[in-house]
This record gives sequence, structure tokens and C-alpha cells, in this order.
Amino acid sequence: MDIIEVDVAIIGGGPAGCTCALYTSRADLKTVILDKNPSVGALAITHQIANYPGVSNELSGEALLDLMRDQAIEYGTDYHRAQVFGVDVSGDLKTVYTPEGTFKCKALVLASGAMGRPASFKGEAELLGKGVSYCATCDGAFYRDKEVAVIGVNKEAIEEAQVLTKFASKVHWITSNDPKDDDLLAKDLIAQPNVQHWSKTRLMLIEGNEAGVSGVQIKSRTKETQEHLPVDGVFVYMSGSKPITDFLGGQIALKEDGGVVVDDFMSTTSEGVWAIGDIRNTPFKQAVVAASDGCIAAMAIDRYINSRKAIRVDWVHS
Repeated sequence: MDIIEVDVAIIGGGPAGCTCALYTSRADLKTVILDKNPSVGALAITHQIANYPGVSNELSGEALLDLMRDQAIEYGTDYHRAQVFGVDVSGDLKTVYTPEGTFKCKALVLASGAMGRPASFKGEAELLGKGVSYCATCDGAFYRDKEVAVIGVNKEAIEEAQVLTKFASKVHWITSNDPKDDDLLAKDLIAQPNVQHWSKTRLMLIEGNEAGVSGVQIKSRTKETQEHLPVDGVFVYMSGSKPITDFLGGQIALKEDGGVVVDDFMSTTSEGVWAIGDIRNTPFKQAVVAASDGCIAAMAIDRYINSRKAIRVDWVHS
């Protein structure tokens, strides 16, 4: 099996990984991105971009990601489609194992993101990006003066439903169980004038076609028949996402929520290893946040590899 030596190896080709690669390549560090599948990440399945600075909302998430990847490659990044099945972070050189070859690097960047839960409802997978969403912060503005449904009783569902109340004419909050009596966030949500709480109710089907979501079928425990709700969007928050860390083999410290522990420079507890993007399980899973992580890590890596005492800001010129 081939052994490839690089300065920087980045596991994951999302906005965090591509941004990091862009900066390290510009710093003349030999950089490789190892990306399992460019079409399955959170940004890649986003139907339309509306809140990434400087980007037209006519652009899809996949198209934005293509631009990021191409820009990194243009500056010298080597991009590989490869499944990483293990790493060794001991020693000065870190090792990344893939079926295509073994990569040795001075700096290893973990940018593998988080794994979304499997689709739970009929119609969810087919209409993902066509009215089904997992991010009200990303997509809420598309549903101004429209009716939407929010599925889930956890904190994320409640917070995202609150975001939607700013835009939607009505938010149908559908929960199979009632929120706890002392849940002040839930009480505040239910008190909103444009929120209708469907208590002890299950989502049975998400309806729609190529044009998008047209409605949902729900079933209350207190009724024998299903009920149809005409909605334009369905926001699903059932079990959240889980950072993809299985390939680390317990070598990197994780938080209780499964995210990788990092410092202000995105450094992990293992010297020479950084973690960026959704693998950190940050509360704000946005492309611009992931890109910021990538920039911070890249500048720290440049300093680390070149043994610099201070970060050189690349927009200051003498």
C-alpha cells in the first residue's frame, strides 16, 4: 500500500475542511483532503443558501461546496475520495489509514462532521431539501407568511420553533409526548399567538411532490382517524446528530455530548491534531461557523509547523 507524506491531512471535505485546506495551501503547506462522499454532508443537501455572507440565495448548498472545494484545489490542495478507517496520532507524524493508501502528516485536521439520524417518517427522505429541513435558522426565512410543522419535543425543536414564529403565519408544533411541566421554554412557545400545539400526536406522513411539501398527515391518541394539515415546510428534530468520531479509536478526548474537545485555536488534546466544524458538536451548526473554524485551525497549523511564536495575519502587508 502506498504511503503519501504531506504537511496537512484533513479528514472531511465540508465547509470547515475546504476552508482549512484553502488557507494551508495558500501558506505553501502540502495539503490533502480525504473526503468519503462530497454529496452527503449538511451543506451539500441544503436546497438553497440564504445566509452565507456574499452568496446569492439562488445558489444551492451543493454548488457553494463545489466552489469551496475547487478554490482549495486551485491553490494546491490534493483532493481524494477516500474512506478513513483509522488514525494513529502518536508520534510527531500522524498516520491516516484508507483503502487507497496510508497518509503521513505533520498536522491532522478532523473535519468529518456529524452524522444525521436516519429518516423517521414516510416522505421525509424523499422531500429533504424540498420542504423538509433540519435547520430553521437556515431555512426559516423561506416560509414567511406560510404554515409550517415542527416535529419533536426536545430543546432543539423548541428553540427552532421559536425561530420560525418570526416568519411563519402559523407554526404547528407536533409532539408525541407533552413537554415537562417545568419546561419554561415550551410554555413560552405555546403562548405565542401563531403557534398551535398538537399534544400527544404522531406524524404519520409528509406529503408532497417535486414542487415541494404540500402537507402532513397526523394522528392524535384521542382520535380514531388521521388528520390532514396543509403546510409548506416540515422541520424535524427527533434525535439530533452525532459527531463522526468512530475512526479515532479513543485517542482524542471527547465531551459528554460526543463532540471533540478543542481550545480557542481548534487544537485537540493531542498535539498536532485539530478538530473543526460539526465534529465539535457546536450549538450553531452553520456553514459560516464551520468555515471560521477552518480558518482558525489553518492559521494555528501554519504557526505550529513553522514554529512561529505569533500568528502572521495574511492581510497585513509591508
